[in-house]
Amino acid sequence: MSSELIKDLLFNTALLLSISIIYNLFFIRIDSRKKWPEAVLGIFLGGVGILLMMNTVSFANGIIFDTRSILVSVSGLFLGYLPTIIATLLISIYRIYLGGGGALTGVLVTMTSALIGLIWYKYRLPAILQKSEKVWPELYLFGLVIHLTMLADMLTLPDQQGLLVLAAITLPVLIIYPIGTLLLCLVMLQGLKNQAAEKNLMESRENYKQLYYEYQKKESLLRSLLDSIPDLVFYKDQKSVYLGCNKAFEVFAGKTMDELVGLTDADLFDQETATLFRNMDQIMMREKKSRRNEELVTYPDGREVYLETLKTPYYDHNGQILGLIGVNRDITDRKENEAEILYLSQHDVLTGLHNRSYYENERQRLDHQDYLPLSLIIGDINGLKLINDAFGHGEGDKLLISIAKIMEHCAREQDVLVRTGGDEFVMLLPQTSYRETGVMVEKIKKACEEGYKLDNELIITSISLGFATKTKAHEPFEKTFKLAEESMYRKKLLEYKSFHSAVMDSIKTTLFEKSNETEEHAERMADLAKQLGRVLGLDQEELVSLELVATLHDIGKISIDSKLLQKNGALTDAEWAEIKKHPEVGYRIAQTVPELRKISEYILCHHERWDGNGYPQGLKAEEIPLLARILAIVDAYDAMTQDRSYRKAMTEQEAVDELQRYAGSQFDPALVAVFIEDVIEKVGYSM
Repeated sequence: MSSELIKDLLFNTALLLSISIIYNLFFIRIDSRKKWPEAVLGIFLGGVGILLMMNTVSFANGIIFDTRSILVSVSGLFLGYLPTIIATLLISIYRIYLGGGGALTGVLVTMTSALIGLIWYKYRLPAILQKSEKVWPELYLFGLVIHLTMLADMLTLPDQQGLLVLAAITLPVLIIYPIGTLLLCLVMLQGLKNQAAEKNLMESRENYKQLYYEYQKKESLLRSLLDSIPDLVFYKDQKSVYLGCNKAFEVFAGKTMDELVGLTDADLFDQETATLFRNMDQIMMREKKSRRNEELVTYPDGREVYLETLKTPYYDHNGQILGLIGVNRDITDRKENEAEILYLSQHDVLTGLHNRSYYENERQRLDHQDYLPLSLIIGDINGLKLINDAFGHGEGDKLLISIAKIMEHCAREQDVLVRTGGDEFVMLLPQTSYRETGVMVEKIKKACEEGYKLDNELIITSISLGFATKTKAHEPFEKTFKLAEESMYRKKLLEYKSFHSAVMDSIKTTLFEKSNETEEHAERMADLAKQLGRVLGLDQEELVSLELVATLHDIGKISIDSKLLQKNGALTDAEWAEIKKHPEVGYRIAQTVPELRKISEYILCHHERWDGNGYPQGLKAEEIPLLARILAIVDAYDAMTQDRSYRKAMTEQEAVDELQRYAGSQFDPALVAVFIEDVIEKVGYSM
């Protein structure tokens, strides 16, 4: 083995290693997922192989040696099929081009080296890449196998040249080529590992970017979500120092989040409120569980609001409390609604007094020895139904309010005053004797007699009051209540007639003031009606009823607006419908007064017609009560013969003609004939 041969082999190996370093610097980053870069790489490797063959170790008869076996085997091991096949083809073509006796052997060496490399690539490369240390023994073995095969290929040389070549190169090849293969493999392996590390680094960077962008996106979403919540959201550390908040809390605090961070409640609220919040924080952190509180808080702008606060601890990965998250909700409206509901559940809406539900609770509370003697006053308003029917429920409500105010004014602070029903009131008087209760009753009666001014209008008030006193603990309260109720009923019987008389006088006065009817008209009608009644042979009781209904037949008109009653022009359909209600209203009024109950039916029917076209029931002929038929005739006659604001009075004859014209349609024809013959003509009645 000549030193010149060894020198040439070492030079060829060094050239290969130098080219491999260039590959690692420039070609290692080629994207293997695309085919055309692999083809370019194969051409490059083929060019490298040709370059190696230009710097060969030559023997006689065209036999040359170089390190292309190392090149194509390592290419097969690390670069795969396409680059290796292209490089092998190019190198083989060039070797055939060079010619010589070893051309076919050179091609065979190139192909067997590439084939072994590709076999190693398929079955061993993944394992080699996963090894972190002691990779070199296998790579050295790989180089040794390649070049043992190469030496075996020398036997294909013609004649006895193969033996001569083997004798000359076996030792340097087995020494230098496996080491060269090992070194090139290590360079390639390191390049691949560097490539993988760089790829992992790039992927890590991309992943980090994605995670960062995702974090930014989620943080932005979370911030938008928090800012869209109308509730006040904040979070603090263990020392109750603010770390952040949402927009609603910024508005509440009057500071931006940047200004708020680092502050405590003492920087935002008065000392009392700040201490309250701080104590709540400490209790929550000590108990390590969420807490819900309601408190009245003064806002920085001076408003007082009710806040419902939920505070929840948050922890690190070791389970240690880092601080708290708080949510404040303004529940002022809810508290006001609750207070209103509570008020309505215990109070009468009209008078503002407490109601029966409240009375039952207070009765049970006061029915105790500590409150004896316990007195009870029961009151019942006189004539409320009559006033409602006569003047409307608005006037009845005024009466209720007036009496409620009077009793409330007379009651003491410790007394319980309630409206228990439509026209009933009850007053509980703890630690009050029977005599003291009597004084209270007289005080209320006197105030009612004086009346009550409501909206500058004097309301005449009347209430019947009864009272009783419980003096012994074992006495049932129901007995006391019954005694007071019986006392009230006795008073009501005594006061009934005088009150109803006063109300009736008021009704008459109101009627004459509101309508075109006058007291003189009522008197004339009563006189005419009695004359006709005597002619018809009515008894004394019927004549009295006839006189009374003649006076009060239009009593229902007090519920109609005076402007409508006094209107001179034609009535609209709606106005006429309102006017036609007065017989029914009058009927209801008369029904509430025992003295008028017997004439209520006549009042109801005084606008019925003989032909059935009247109102409100559409009665006809003798279905209409006799007194109502009489009333219809005398009312029409007197109205026609008297001056009105909208027309002059008719003469007696004109009025008689009108009665005769409508006899059989509007009026009872027999009664009209009797009225004309026996009252108007015979008696000669006229004004």
